[in-house]
Amino acid sequence: MIQKFQPAYLKLLESSELEERVAQAYERLADCDVCAHACHINRRAGELGNCRTGERARISSYAPHMGEEQPLTGFRGSGTIFMTRCNLRCQYCQNHDISQTDSGYDVEPENLAAIMLELQARGCHNINIVSPSHVVPQIMAGLLIAARAGLRVPLVYNTGGYDSLATLALLDGVVDIYMPDMKYADPELAERYSKIKNYPAANQAAVKEMHRQVGDLQLDERGIATRGLLVRHLILPGNLAGTDQIVAFLAKQISKGTYLNLMDQYRPAYRARHFPELTRRITQAEFDAAVELALAAGLHRLDKRRAILFSF
Repeated sequence: MIQKFQPAYLKLLESSELEERVAQAYERLADCDVCAHACHINRRAGELGNCRTGERARISSYAPHMGEEQPLTGFRGSGTIFMTRCNLRCQYCQNHDISQTDSGYDVEPENLAAIMLELQARGCHNINIVSPSHVVPQIMAGLLIAARAGLRVPLVYNTGGYDSLATLALLDGVVDIYMPDMKYADPELAERYSKIKNYPAANQAAVKEMHRQVGDLQLDERGIATRGLLVRHLILPGNLAGTDQIVAFLAKQISKGTYLNLMDQYRPAYRARHFPELTRRITQAEFDAAVELALAAGLHRLDKRRAILFSF
């Protein structure tokens, strides 16, 4: 028998705290420190910071997605909503047409809520917000409306990993599944490739807080994720991402039960041609070495699609 799931945000909805959290989040837009950039500009007055986003969130597209990790896609898809723009400047971004442009359309919280409810009605196992870090208040406002109208699936926070601890505190008890990238271990390379020198420190602090809130990834009887942390790490050529240091951090400071997707799909895109070391794909030997590093560190929940089939 499949146990009935109740998303975390319903508890806050019942106590009216979710509404209070939304108000607190919107207040922060007036002196914005919503993401780790902390630009301190007034987005409610139309000022634009690093994310180039004002008071309204902007959406590129949404649909059931079958290309996410298996615990998210299941057999009916992950209800993915792609937010336009990003608080990172990854020079090799494969989605640069979304993250580095103004494509898409502005939405009010009511529009975002309607999209969430539509994706649930289409059978999606979760609502998966991609690049949420700069539009958390707007997402929370949409979630509040959607939850009042019957949203009952997990909320996935699918982030590049440059997140504010203060914002994550507002999301405690709101997000069911955190899915952060861990892109770099070296601050100099983070600055070179994504224009953010303090990325590793901010990223590691954020992942610690995410895990504190939700713990290791939990699956229901069908193998569908209901709560927990899922980490993505894109392997770069020549170990530029610092895979050895990333897996050591996860094993020693987070949990050896961390669900880790070692991603092998790097390809030169966007402005990668300006960096000779990034103008090639990774080799099979580099991917195999990354898997061995993760196993040697004690991590055993590796994504099934890209490594040898590991059991949980």
